[in-house]
Amino acid sequence: MNGRTVLELIAADGPISRAQIARITGMSKPTASVTLSRLLQSGIVHEAGHTSGRKGPAAVLYALNTRAGGVVAVDLARNRIRLAVADLAGDVRARAEEPTRVRSAAGLIDHVGRLARTTARRAGTPWRSITCCVVGTPGVVSQETHSLLLADSLPGWSRPGVVDALRRNLGTMVIVDNDVDLAAIGEQRVGGARDVDDFVFVSVGTGIGMGLVLGGRLYRGAHGAAGEIGYLALGDPAQTTGRRGSGGLEAAAGTEAMLRSARGLGLAGRMSVRRIFEAARDGDARAQKVVADEAVRVADAVAAVVPVIDPALVVLGGEIGLEADLLLTAIERRLKEISPLQPPVVVSSLGTDAVLQGALVTAVDAAQDSVFTQATESSAVAQSVRA
Repeated sequence: MNGRTVLELIAADGPISRAQIARITGMSKPTASVTLSRLLQSGIVHEAGHTSGRKGPAAVLYALNTRAGGVVAVDLARNRIRLAVADLAGDVRARAEEPTRVRSAAGLIDHVGRLARTTARRAGTPWRSITCCVVGTPGVVSQETHSLLLADSLPGWSRPGVVDALRRNLGTMVIVDNDVDLAAIGEQRVGGARDVDDFVFVSVGTGIGMGLVLGGRLYRGAHGAAGEIGYLALGDPAQTTGRRGSGGLEAAAGTEAMLRSARGLGLAGRMSVRRIFEAARDGDARAQKVVADEAVRVADAVAAVVPVIDPALVVLGGEIGLEADLLLTAIERRLKEISPLQPPVVVSSLGTDAVLQGALVTAVDAAQDSVFTQATESSAVAQSVRA
C-alpha cells in the first residue's frame, strides 16, 4: 500500500494512529512511520493529539490537514448556477446559487468565475489555495477539441475551446464532466446506491440523461456519450425539434414536453413543472393526465435500457424525476405491464444536490491526489538537493 492510499485512509478514518494504520493496511510499523513522515513534511497531514485512556504510552494521532487546499464544485444548468466550496475533506464551507441570464459562452464562463471567487472569499478560502474545480454541465466533453458536444441547452457551449477558456478563467485544475454522470458518482459515493455495483441514475428535467455504474465503476462508452438516452427513438417523432440538443425521448418527456402537454389540455396561467405537479396533487384531472403520461414515457425509457445492462437499481433525479409521490407508483405499474424485468426504482436520496455532490467528491479525490503528488515530488527534490 502506497502513501496515497494511506492518505485516503487518514482522510476517511482519521484521527488515526501509526499502529492503526499499520494494522489496517498490513504495513510494517517502520514503513508506516516513513510514509507518515513524508505526509507530515508535505503539510497535508498533521498531528492531531494523542490517544488517551489506555495503558502504556500515548500514541500520536494523525489527521488530514483540511486547510492544505480547497475545492470548488459547480452544477451548471440552463437557468442557474449552483456552487459549493469545500476543504480537502469535502466539508462544505460555503454555498451559492444564482440564476443565469447570460447569452454567450464567454458571459457564462465569467459568471462562473465571479461566483466561484466570491463564494471562496465567503468560505475564508484564498483562491490561490483552491486545488481543483469540477464543473458539471450538460453535454459530452470532447478530449480532441476541448469542447462540449450535445450541449445546445447552454449558449455557445458547444463551440471549440470552451473548456480551455473555462480553465483559463478559473486558473486552477479544472475538470469538466457530464452533469448526469456526476450525479451517478454522487449517488454511488454518498447517496442511496453506496452498496450497489450495478445501477443507473436517470435524470428527467429540462434534458434527459442516464449515468451508468457497472461493476462499481462509471461507464462512459467509447466517446463519453454512454447514457445519452434523450436520443432514444421513443415518443412522437413529430415532436422532435430536429435540433442536435433535442432527441426523440427528450422531446417527448422533458420539461418542454410536459408544458406543451399541459397547455394542450387547457391548463392556463404561468405554467411550470412544479405547478403541474401541485395541480395534480390538488386533484386537477388535466394535470393528473399530464403526470400519468410522463410516468409512462419515463417507464418506457427505463424498460428500453434495463434488458441491455440488467441494473440492480434505478435511481430517479432531475426536476421531474424527484417528484416521487406522483411518479414512482405509476412508473412501477407501467414497467410491470411492458417488461419482465423490474429492478427497484427509487428517488435520489441527494435530491437537487446530486450533481453537486458528485462534483464535490470528484474534486476532493483529484485535489488530494494532486496535493500528495506535489508534496512527494517536492520532498524527493529536497532530499536530492541535500544528498
